[in-house]
Amino acid sequence: MDESHSRPTGRRPHPALSRLRAHLGLLAGCAGVFAGLALFAGLSPAGALIGFVAVVAGVALLPAAPVTVEASTEPVPAPLPVVVPARTVSVFADALIDPCLVLDRRGVLLHANPAARRQFPGVTTGNPLSFSMRNPELVQAIDAAMRSGVTRSIELHETVPSETWDKVVVAPLSQPGLDWFADDHRQLIVTFQSLTDLKRVEALRTDFIANASHELRTPLASLLGFIDTLLGPAAKDTAAREKFLGIMRGQAERMSKLIDDLLSLSRIEMHQHVRPTGSIDLAALLREVREGLMTQAKAADVEIRLDLFAGPSTTLGDRGQLYEVFENLLDNAIKYGAGGKFVEVSLAPAGRPGFQHMVTVIDHGPGVEPEHVPRLTERFYRIDADASRKKKGTGLGLAIVKHIVNRHRGQLSIKSKPGEGMRVDVFLP
Repeated sequence: MDESHSRPTGRRPHPALSRLRAHLGLLAGCAGVFAGLALFAGLSPAGALIGFVAVVAGVALLPAAPVTVEASTEPVPAPLPVVVPARTVSVFADALIDPCLVLDRRGVLLHANPAARRQFPGVTTGNPLSFSMRNPELVQAIDAAMRSGVTRSIELHETVPSETWDKVVVAPLSQPGLDWFADDHRQLIVTFQSLTDLKRVEALRTDFIANASHELRTPLASLLGFIDTLLGPAAKDTAAREKFLGIMRGQAERMSKLIDDLLSLSRIEMHQHVRPTGSIDLAALLREVREGLMTQAKAADVEIRLDLFAGPSTTLGDRGQLYEVFENLLDNAIKYGAGGKFVEVSLAPAGRPGFQHMVTVIDHGPGVEPEHVPRLTERFYRIDADASRKKKGTGLGLAIVKHIVNRHRGQLSIKSKPGEGMRVDVFLP
């Protein structure tokens, strides 16, 4: 058997056949009528057959029933609102690196992500946020966002326990398909972005510009005054001219040293994130620094005592920058600890996890009060500004030391007490 004849062709049947199929009951009744006439009324079989065929032909030629499409008058139901599960909001909040709080329509805390709990340990789930965070601006922003359904943004400044700045965004969590005010489960998302580092950098930049301008203005004013004097009253006074020229040279050297330190500090900060890769022999470097400052030490009547342990003293670093570190530390010890008559410089194993070498510089001068010690590495910070200027200090030496040590992934430790001198430890990997 040919399989092609057993498969449906997929063609639509002829309209006449469709009409005959639709009236099979009528045709069966007509067939029964004509059969009865042939059997009992004396109608010949041929006449009965012709009559039935005529009926079939008539049914086949009947017009097709019209198809009526009625438009439904019932309204199409609106799509159901999509409600975001509370669990989804919590998971999203926990994925943020910034602090994030989820509040309900009454301002009660529903969820705080890990960053928020670290920054605000006093917040408690189930309590109104105003119980633990009483900043009026924050409370007003939350109330305004709740009443209007519009996102609010403020800058939050806190001074306790430390001074911080945050950009706070209070955003309504609107459910699709629901009006904000008609939603009994409406929520607020409160996020915090720290601005503290930016504020501190801006303040540091402002202070730096003000201090640098002041430090340069003083020697420039002195130079201009002495020049005017030499051009005027002391034009023919040889002794005065020699005296003023010496002072002018000292002021010019001070400005030159200040500019050099500023440029050095700028270069160090530019590359502070790049760790040095050179190999440095610390023992040889310290000997070289000591030799370079021998003349200054003799002029100050100070002895430099160098103590180097016999073990390996190689580390990774930038030779020029490490030379600057130890030169600055030894120079400060000679200038400010001259009364002790000697300065100790030693190299020993660090004895601290993560570090291999420790370089220590100790002077036996007057020392400083403990409250000054944490600020000694700030730019232009001086305990006695006049004494520092007389010793040609720029106020940038220890700031440079700190940045160089940080670049070398080291640590700087400064200890001092009045009458006990000062000890500076530099730990290096």
